[in-house]
Amino acid sequence: MRIRTCIRSLRSLLFALVMLAMPAASFAQVGVVITFAPPELPVYEQPLCPGEGYIWTPGYWAFDSDADDYYWVPGTWVLVPEVGFFWTPGYWGWGGSSFIFYEGYWGPVVGFYGGINYGFGYFGHGYEGGRWDHDHFFYNRAVNNVNVTVIHNVYETKVVNNYTTVTRVSYNGGNGGINERPTREEEAAAHERHVPPVAAQVQHVQAARTNTQLRASVNHGKPPVAATPKPAAFSERGVVAAKEGGRYNPPARTENNAPARTENNAGKRTETGNATRPNAIHPKELPPIERPTAPNTGNPNLDKKYQQQQEKLTQKQDQERQKLQQKQEQEHQRLTQQKADDSKRQQIEQQHQQQTQQLTQKHTQQQQQLQEKQQPPPQHQNQSKPPKEKP
Repeated sequence: MRIRTCIRSLRSLLFALVMLAMPAASFAQVGVVITFAPPELPVYEQPLCPGEGYIWTPGYWAFDSDADDYYWVPGTWVLVPEVGFFWTPGYWGWGGSSFIFYEGYWGPVVGFYGGINYGFGYFGHGYEGGRWDHDHFFYNRAVNNVNVTVIHNVYETKVVNNYTTVTRVSYNGGNGGINERPTREEEAAAHERHVPPVAAQVQHVQAARTNTQLRASVNHGKPPVAATPKPAAFSERGVVAAKEGGRYNPPARTENNAPARTENNAGKRTETGNATRPNAIHPKELPPIERPTAPNTGNPNLDKKYQQQQEKLTQKQDQERQKLQQKQEQEHQRLTQQKADDSKRQQIEQQHQQQTQQLTQKHTQQQQQLQEKQQPPPQHQNQSKPPKEKP
């Protein structure tokens, strides 16, 4: 673990040095982009609902920039964070030069999720899997696997489900993608109060990311764990495997067995490119700011001073992240109010990605400069000339 930490720190330092050597105008052109589509959605059964208050969140393909590979995040039942809320699934969209992932969220209205047919009530628009009646959620048995002896809040409304008869493409736009646009109601849903994925969902995604069997290059679009009864419960009873995989057409792989990808800036991708998580579009998608170990110069007062400087810088950087996140969210709201088309939305997303990268590069440089200031001064050596040797 200590060796890996050292390697990550070295990568961050090397990346910062590279950034310092580059002109500021070139920052916006740096960043790895995903140019190949995610696999099709696999076919799988829905596990039994574990109890009242759980809402189904469909599985999807996520991307691991460190592994250069898509991985499957299994569908799962999640305890709703607030009465009256529904889940809007995330989706992939083609942005003209790369694929961009729009994260899902909780809210009082189901918003746009790319027109993707995830099944189990998510058939492209809205949600047909259940409804709220005061403080109770009623499940539609026509599309949900519910044990009526345990859950009594049920009804049955037949829904035209083309899940197995139409394409299982998992992205919107581009060549071969779903050609759907948000409805007026879905655009209005963007103005409603939203809640990001809850902690259990974040843990679920992290567990999927570290499971090599869920990588598309390993399972070829047919994950062995397609759905779970609860988040991160990959080995518990009730887990189901995919019945049928989705087509996966990755590019030719390189010598290190990673799929070839292109960069905004011409040139080969280097290991230093992982330092800033270039696929992050918004500050909330960045990993937490790493706090260096407390200095140990042997002078307690000096160490305390250095620690205070570090905490002050970290607090300032957190605030700058939050400020940029708020600014970008306001721009999203304006786009919705203006009913901007898809091309304009994708353009703004690319600008957001550039802004996030620039902020991360700035913070990396600040951390490096602070650590350089905190280095102990070099010991002075005797500058006197050595005595001449006798012949």
